[in-house]
Amino acid sequence: MARPDKAAAVAELTEDFKSATATYLTEYRGLTVTSMKALRRSLGVDTKYSVVKNTLTKIAAKNAGVDISDDLLAGPSAVAFIKGDAIDAARNLKNFQKENPLLVIKGGIYEGKFVTTAEIMKLADLESREVLLAKLAGAMKGSLAKAARSFDALRIKLEAGAPAAAPVAPAAEVVAEVSEPETNIAESEVPAEAVNSEDVAVTPATDETPAE
Repeated sequence: MARPDKAAAVAELTEDFKSATATYLTEYRGLTVTSMKALRRSLGVDTKYSVVKNTLTKIAAKNAGVDISDDLLAGPSAVAFIKGDAIDAARNLKNFQKENPLLVIKGGIYEGKFVTTAEIMKLADLESREVLLAKLAGAMKGSLAKAARSFDALRIKLEAGAPAAAPVAPAAEVVAEVSEPETNIAESEVPAEAVNSEDVAVTPATDETPAE
């Protein structure tokens, strides 16, 4: 491979390592071209499965900050760069290996850490992200429905036991009930005529001391 081609291949692999959510390294020795195509289809469009040169892959991994041991890059290698759900990809690899034992899963990188073949198999047995989200959504829906029923029951109970609110009198009636204090009309109707002093009988003062 010419130097420019090597540089381009390393740059492409470096970007694949950086953008992948997980990376699984395999050995495809003995697999036919038809089997390789079937494996790519089973991994889905979110996974790039590429036959690589070990030396270039080692350089690209180092450029991307990924540490891969030399043991993983021995023999004819192909790398699955996962762009989607890493658990789904691990499950697809495991299922394909059951029907095609010539495929060897050597290990990989998951969440920035090295994982062994056994750990990839354990990942394959986990539920996918979509399944977990669906279960979570179902649990949340059930909890919300239960909470809604509890609030309805509480509201019905409060409405049944709460006293009826006293009716509020209209503002006009309230104003009508407020009146100024009544004046003693009988006293105010007495005519203010001058009193004739001649009509008043004056009783002469008497000496209450008994005569001796």
